[in-house]
Amino acid sequence: MRLLLIRHGQTPSNVDGALDSARPGAGLTTLGHAQAAAIPQVLEPEHIEAVYASVLTRTQLTAAPLAAARGLDVRVREGLEEVSAGEFEMRTDSEAVQAYVESGWRWANGDLDHAIAGGESGHDFFTRFDAAIDEIAGAHGAAVVFSHGAAIRIWASTRAVNVASETAVQRKLQNTGMCVLDGDPDSGWLLQRWHEDPLGGADLEDRLAQDVTGEPEEADAVITEEATA
Repeated sequence: MRLLLIRHGQTPSNVDGALDSARPGAGLTTLGHAQAAAIPQVLEPEHIEAVYASVLTRTQLTAAPLAAARGLDVRVREGLEEVSAGEFEMRTDSEAVQAYVESGWRWANGDLDHAIAGGESGHDFFTRFDAAIDEIAGAHGAAVVFSHGAAIRIWASTRAVNVASETAVQRKLQNTGMCVLDGDPDSGWLLQRWHEDPLGGADLEDRLAQDVTGEPEEADAVITEEATA
């Protein structure tokens, strides 16, 4: 199948740099709505059979313009939500952010037993995200899935057989950035495209936002510390 994984539009938490993963989560900013509104035109050439979103409000709001343009319903699916921040929920300090990012780095490098304090382990994350994607792949030949920055970066980099999994935390994925994969759960997934920037273009980028789940800078610091330890 052809799987388009798209990160949600900007939220107030993305602007503030907060680790926001609890339900129902934040809505979209004015820019976030504009980012979502730009998606249908950009994806006009794509064959799309279904539009999915996570249980968090921001993905459903981002999915709505595309679903409306295609005459489709937004299908809300458990398992597609953001990596749980656990005890770090809504924190913005560097200690919390680094611990959160480090967890994703550890998972991408095979340490699935590692767990976020008060949150989930790598096993937990991949079990629920894999199950959601497997179900979608079994039902459609082409689908768009609206999910979250850390979740998409970790899952796509790890499950794509043609990229090194440790690049998960080194790749940027701004709000309404997109990963395109072809394949299926049995034969494997090939990463065809990693679009870091908002699908609507540079005018929809917020360079002042403290976007901790979409930017790679903190992750690079984690990698450097691990390499020199």
